[in-house]
Amino acid sequence: MRHNKKFNHLSRTASHRAAMLSNMAVALIKHKRITTTVAKAKALKKYVEPLITKSKEDTTNHRRVVFSYLQDKQAVTELFKEISQKVADRPGGYTRIIKTGYRKDDAAPMCFIELVDYDENMEKVQKKTRTRRSRKAAAATEAPAAPAEATAPEAPAEEAVAEETAE
Repeated sequence: MRHNKKFNHLSRTASHRAAMLSNMAVALIKHKRITTTVAKAKALKKYVEPLITKSKEDTTNHRRVVFSYLQDKQAVTELFKEISQKVADRPGGYTRIIKTGYRKDDAAPMCFIELVDYDENMEKVQKKTRTRRSRKAAAATEAPAAPAEATAPEAPAEEAVAEETAE
């Protein structure tokens, strides 16, 4: 029975799991997006988001704590200089998991995990989407203009029908 076992062990020993998550976190910080299995991505999300939260406050103690998890000076420097400034106003949810399908060999569900503030393509998509309420408001403001546009194309069609009957 799995009573009180809150995290996914990923079929690995504790040392292997810690090393794997550390390496994946460093790769995520350096490359801003990595492709992995869904189970590993979910485990990585729980691992890396508290580290990003710690990087918001640049103190010696927080740097040492983050370095104890990552073991990579360049990744720690990038986390505290660049990433922490981009996520300074975000209250959480620094990563996004997007499922991409299944791996060909063993049919494992695959995904990519990325830092939210670094994907320009998703920002464009999110800016275009609106809430339901704003669609109603936009439709109400555009409603008076719609009948004027609808009557304009109908007039040439009626003229064409009149010309055909005259001939």
